[in-house]
Amino acid sequence: MRYRWPLETAFTQRVLTVEQEVCSHCQRGLNICDHRFHRFFTLSGPVEMVCKLARCPERACVGHAHTLSPLAEAQLTLPWWLIGWDVFCWLGHRRFARHWSIPQLQAELRDSYRIPLSDDAISYYLRRYQTMVAARHQDAVLLAAVYRNVDELFLTIDGLQPEKGHETLYVVRELRSKRVWFAEALLSSTTAEVQRLVVQAKQWAEQLGKPVQLWMSDKQDAFVKAIAAEFPKTPHRYCQNHFLRDVAKPMLEADSQAKVTMRSKVRGLRAIERDVLAQQTAVEVAPPAAAAEDVPAAPVPAATTAEGDVVLAYCTAVRGILNDSQGGPLTPPGLRMAEALGEVRESLQRNLAAKKGGPRKST
Repeated sequence: MRYRWPLETAFTQRVLTVEQEVCSHCQRGLNICDHRFHRFFTLSGPVEMVCKLARCPERACVGHAHTLSPLAEAQLTLPWWLIGWDVFCWLGHRRFARHWSIPQLQAELRDSYRIPLSDDAISYYLRRYQTMVAARHQDAVLLAAVYRNVDELFLTIDGLQPEKGHETLYVVRELRSKRVWFAEALLSSTTAEVQRLVVQAKQWAEQLGKPVQLWMSDKQDAFVKAIAAEFPKTPHRYCQNHFLRDVAKPMLEADSQAKVTMRSKVRGLRAIERDVLAQQTAVEVAPPAAAAEDVPAAPVPAATTAEGDVVLAYCTAVRGILNDSQGGPLTPPGLRMAEALGEVRESLQRNLAAKKGGPRKST
């Protein structure tokens, strides 16, 4: 990536030479024929890498036409990259392990390390990181090591659609090691398209030398036919999550209606928040009464700043409860909403009871 370096940039220079000393064809000593300069960012500061290029000096030799580069160059960064491997790993770890957004990554690099990467550049490096992780995840040697102590395989396939109208991403996972094997976005969900993934899973199992004892899916028609064609003697089990969701469908419909009823009863949060904010603003802007003049003081609102903060905190908690739609067949969202609203009611009752009893006397 192109980048215009400021003139005052202070670089740490790294000079690399070709590890090979003689030509592999004629055994003559190699000569330095050119230099390649590569500037990039690291977490320790900007680096200028100088690579001394070499080739065989004998024009009649086959090796004269080939220029050799230092192998250590790829250990610091890749060609045309603006960042080193340390920044690359830093980006990938915080994006996929800590779930940082691109603006967060950009701000942290700029503020802590003085690395001014654009949104497009960060997105580019994150895509490369995903590609490398996927390639390593599918490495045959690594897979063999992971499944060395696994006697049999349990495979599952399912389709994930990010948004309506987008391509469906079909994912094949292995349940014993809880490992995603591979995924592919398919334009259609026909049996022929899905069967390609099942064939690929079969090849992986044969490569590992492990028998597939079970397939699991939501038993779509394409899944059933493809698995039956490639694994005719392997049991095909219905996914537990889909099974529970289908069984609990009438209950979830009733639960959804209960959520609508509860939301219709819990109203007026925004009006309460506006009143509290208006009262707090009135307290902040009200001018103090002059002590020497006979001027009546402005009326002080009933809700103080501390009391208003408590009310706003309750409103925020209730809004979060009403907007929470997470939960499955075993933990219906409507039931969770009713329990959470009950806890808020009990908390309000305790506060009201304490206020009616008055403050405690100090001893």
